[in-house]
Amino acid sequence: MIRGIIFDMDGTMVDNMMVHHRAWQAQLASLGLDLSLAEVQARIHGVNTEILQRLFGDRFDAAERIRISTEKEARYRQLFSQELRLVDGLPELLDELRAARIPLAIGTAAPVENVDFVLDRLQLRGYFRSVRHAGHVRRGKPDPEIFQLAAADLGLATTECLVFEDSLTGAATARNAGCPAIILTTTHAEPEFAAFSHIQRFVADYREVNLGYLREAFGLPN
Repeated sequence: MIRGIIFDMDGTMVDNMMVHHRAWQAQLASLGLDLSLAEVQARIHGVNTEILQRLFGDRFDAAERIRISTEKEARYRQLFSQELRLVDGLPELLDELRAARIPLAIGTAAPVENVDFVLDRLQLRGYFRSVRHAGHVRRGKPDPEIFQLAAADLGLATTECLVFEDSLTGAATARNAGCPAIILTTTHAEPEFAAFSHIQRFVADYREVNLGYLREAFGLPN
């Protein structure tokens, strides 16, 4: 039985992954690495400092990686500030889940500044009992630590939590945590997830999901 829900944020609550890709493309170009958007989409995932170490090795020290990460996220927020909104159907679903007293958490690889940007501008904090972000973990996705922390905050085992995700890395994180998953196809197409057996459903947006469906499919409490 599923008793709580964990949401990823980027690409799952807000359809912003192409904005991140554009921000990364510009930031990497400033460092002398020119990638197409398709290359960015394929290669750039996880915690920013880990991405930079993976791409550049020891070219930058830890402080420089943090500085570059901060600059990239500022680019992202500037680009996204005029487009910020929840994925269609999510406001209604959040209202349904809050009225039903279903415990909700966020488990995102985003840095705290981006989490605050989304939650505060859209006034979402009251929906979530737990908000876990990149600053809370030692190991980024697909390590299950982020979902383990979020589930523990809800007083639940990870196996009692349904995860909403959008990315291949996020799907792997849910699998590694033992969580069933529903995938938003905002970032990747359904066939790309063929290797994952724990995915219960693919949806374009939250208009395809409501409380009644979640109760019937996952046994959410009445």
